[in-house]
Amino acid sequence: MASEEHEIQKRIQVALSQHKCSVFRTNVGKVQTIDHRWFDTGLPQGFPDLMGFRWVDNQIFFIEVKSKTGKPRPDQIRFHEFLQAHNVIHGLARSEKDALMIVDGGLQGYGFN
Repeated sequence: MASEEHEIQKRIQVALSQHKCSVFRTNVGKVQTIDHRWFDTGLPQGFPDLMGFRWVDNQIFFIEVKSKTGKPRPDQIRFHEFLQAHNVIHGLARSEKDALMIVDGGLQGYGFN
């Protein structure tokens, strides 16, 4: 992830945590361990950067974090379509304001269109 996206992601995590939400950073992919074994995070390709739930109603949400010019990859679009088909709160956020709008509004697919 680009450093700019990482900074945005950290700010979003803080903002959502201060907004009566639990939020978790996710990691997707495989890495080789020091003893040369492969470790797979278990999450599918395209899984959003952040997931969490609202304390007010325990509704789960997913946030894909992008810079101002970042574009979703095809696997991220496929995951968005999957979440959209199941009416799950999710969206693409480029700022804390976007993330709060997605979560508070219960938006589905914000920023992907």
